[in-house]
Amino acid sequence: MRKLVYFVSLSLDGYIAGPEDEVDFFAGSDDYLKRMTSDFADLLPHHARVQLALSERPLARFDTVVMGRRSYEPALQMGVTSPYSHLRQVVFSRSLSSPDPQVQITAADPLDTVRGLKAEASSFDIYLAGGGQLAGVLLPEIDELIIKRYPVIIGSGLPAFAHGFNPAQFSMVENVTFASGNSITRFTPQLA
Repeated sequence: MRKLVYFVSLSLDGYIAGPEDEVDFFAGSDDYLKRMTSDFADLLPHHARVQLALSERPLARFDTVVMGRRSYEPALQMGVTSPYSHLRQVVFSRSLSSPDPQVQITAADPLDTVRGLKAEASSFDIYLAGGGQLAGVLLPEIDELIIKRYPVIIGSGLPAFAHGFNPAQFSMVENVTFASGNSITRFTPQLA
């Protein structure tokens, strides 16, 4: 069965973006960028894949991205209607209509939709790009959590999970730190 992988940037104080969706404070180093391009090229937006000469690289692990409206809108504001054109794109929104035939906008139940995607016959996994509200809803379906931690405190913003008080235990599988102070940590849910 396919896995749902939440791959998310996180400040030291637990935010994925600032109060107005700012993310410009997330910076890395050369060794961090090298790891991102070698291990996570599938998860880079199409424009970044082009800039890094990765657009012709075949998909390695992911073929689908799911995201909430707030994760999709920054691309729209820049005039990019298909930010992950190398992947199947599913956006959960009750207010948007699809500006691009490559992007599926749905108001369907996220849990039902993701369970259907996970049941498909595919050797590729599903990338949960965010945001925190969608991650909170999909928490029971998350099979792997990959946190890109940045050495910055921002004070307030959007949490990685908005799901109310409901502890969910995870086990660390891998942790890699970089010269810049960034880290990439992989977790899997602990089974009850």
